[in-house]
Amino acid sequence: MAEHDRRALGRRLTELQVHGVVDPAVPGNPGRRGGAGPSDHRALSIDGTTVMVPVYNAVAGTSPYRLDTAAGGGLEVSGPAAAMALAVEAPPEPRFYGLTTAEGIPYRSIALLHGRDVLATTLLQTCIRFRDRTQSCQFCAIEQSLEDGRTLVRKTPAQVAEVAEAAVRLDGVRQLVLTTGTPNSDDRGARLMAETAAAVKARVNLPIQAQCEPPDDPAWYWRMKDAGVDSLGMHLEVVEEEVRRRILPGKSELGLERYMEAFTEAVAVFGRGQVSTYLLAGLGDSAASLIAVSERLIALGVYPFVVPFVPIAGTPLEAHPAPSTDFMVAVYTAVGDRLRASDLRSEAMAAGCAKCGACSALSLFEAGPEPGTP
Repeated sequence: MAEHDRRALGRRLTELQVHGVVDPAVPGNPGRRGGAGPSDHRALSIDGTTVMVPVYNAVAGTSPYRLDTAAGGGLEVSGPAAAMALAVEAPPEPRFYGLTTAEGIPYRSIALLHGRDVLATTLLQTCIRFRDRTQSCQFCAIEQSLEDGRTLVRKTPAQVAEVAEAAVRLDGVRQLVLTTGTPNSDDRGARLMAETAAAVKARVNLPIQAQCEPPDDPAWYWRMKDAGVDSLGMHLEVVEEEVRRRILPGKSELGLERYMEAFTEAVAVFGRGQVSTYLLAGLGDSAASLIAVSERLIALGVYPFVVPFVPIAGTPLEAHPAPSTDFMVAVYTAVGDRLRASDLRSEAMAAGCAKCGACSALSLFEAGPEPGTP
């Protein structure tokens, strides 16, 4: 696909991600509500690209786009944007969802399928800040799925390894993402990551990304890597100081420069292009700030995974507007050009959200022309 065509597809997918889609319960993997990570979404594959599209929140409820059964069979997204009648596929519900542990715990309560082939789990479904909304990240819904009885407060390494083996064998899962609520410990969850990665790698050879806040002791980067973690995510979310204090009142105590120091330490262990961070666009950061921080990250060898903010029902920001398509495309274009110039590619990452790419259209903007194309 030529560069122009990829970026045109990127704009169309961005339009769906910022507006959501009215979803009349068509078949396939229904996605998830609440919890950590991409939520109130479901996965749709469009022109061979799988994206997570909001379907359960207030944005999707008023969306001009609709997912329906097409006249000739299959599925179609239709709406007002130019050429927005798109043929889509909904990845099926994975087979491992039908299994339970010997103790009767459903596998889907331990880990879930994200995108088309990514297994993801939140090892600790609580956070030291969540119950105090003056300290918690204002977009976070980590304990919602726990309160609804859809998950466990703590997944053991053995449980995650059991589900990972089944997901690879039954559903062709290609990578595992481990994340966690932040525990009250100096390692910031790195110990959980290391213990779980070791258990998974003892059972199945599956690339793993761990996601946690920067640990106080940088020795934890080596401990995670030695245990089997292949790539690391440490998420800034927002970058301007005032926006960080407003959106991440507790987490913002770890300032931007502390993260930059941690990124430098982590890249020295995991390697250039194997460390990433989430940047949530649309929460108040200017495009110039997002681009400038992305430039700093790229220079350090860190992949800036820019994602449009999507409000989650039941959070303080549930009524916050999503960013515009034009805003996202401007940021994607600038960051994508810088990624390409630095030869930092999402596809080269061993595992993780940037490798999957389903929550963002950035990968469609980072890619240059293919050989032999204009």
